[in-house]
Amino acid sequence: MSLPIKKTYPPMEALPAAELPSGPRWQYEPKWDGFRCLAFRDGKRVDLMSKAQKPLTRYFPELVEALASLKAQRFVLDGEIVIPSEGGLSFDHLLMRIHPAASRIEKLSRETPAVFIVFDLLVDDKGEPVFKLPLADRRERLEEFFRKYLKGNQTVRLSPVAEDFAVARKWFQMGTALDGVIAKRRDLSYQSGERAGMQKIKRQRTADCVVGGFRYLEKEPVVGSLLLGLYNDAGELDHVGFTSAIQAGERPVLTKKLKKLIKPPGFTGKAPGGPSRWSTKRSTEWQPLDPKLVVEVQFDHFTGGRFRHGTKLLRWRPEKSPKGCTMRQVERENRSALDLL
Repeated sequence: MSLPIKKTYPPMEALPAAELPSGPRWQYEPKWDGFRCLAFRDGKRVDLMSKAQKPLTRYFPELVEALASLKAQRFVLDGEIVIPSEGGLSFDHLLMRIHPAASRIEKLSRETPAVFIVFDLLVDDKGEPVFKLPLADRRERLEEFFRKYLKGNQTVRLSPVAEDFAVARKWFQMGTALDGVIAKRRDLSYQSGERAGMQKIKRQRTADCVVGGFRYLEKEPVVGSLLLGLYNDAGELDHVGFTSAIQAGERPVLTKKLKKLIKPPGFTGKAPGGPSRWSTKRSTEWQPLDPKLVVEVQFDHFTGGRFRHGTKLLRWRPEKSPKGCTMRQVERENRSALDLL
């Protein structure tokens, strides 16, 4: 039986939650700080695809080698690519892999090898789709897959799971080793491309935002702040705030990169300067960008359709799709209720 085409399985995603749900319908998993990835094996061919369904294969040759060496000839796995570093996980090392030079990628794969942490099975080792089965059944088959093909493998590992809320709380308190906790409905099939049946709680309140424009520093011709946007329900990009937490040494290089992307209108919904910005003096105060760049920012409050204060720039997210940066990320409090227990 032929392996189903890749586009059949856009990953299911989690909704931010103020607290983890409890009850027999739910199971808990660690939230890993890495690149979401679907791994496809079809005979000798191995493909790694990002959450935005972009190829990651060439950037992680050590994972391709590990998956290609398995006796199972046909399967689809859902998981997270991480790079262990100094007792935690290094997202910076992941970003370094997105490099045009194959020699550089090969060198990094030896110096800082990645690990693929698997948490779901969509097509089994017989090439049979199992994504329509309830999660509880898929998990049993995934564990059997690991016992059969991956026992003791250090490159492809099975993510732990628990039904005990106390265990989830312990995971949440593990410091920098984890990015939070995920709760999944055990009775649901794989909700491909949907934010349903899965919730996430993180230690810090963050959002992935599109960079819709930028402002220069007042007295220097370099970027001073990035203007952030989120897509509303109408598919328009609304201006929601800014971040100016940019290292001084990075500003000149970043300015050159941003200048290449200058393109009106930047924001197609609410925008800095109001709807008449193009015909007033305010139009010179910021530069509109083609909405291609995504950053993750940390914030404290989101009210009135915008971040109440400036945000902290955490990292660039080249693997994220700009269209996935929606208002739904900030509809709920993303603060942990577990700290109060």
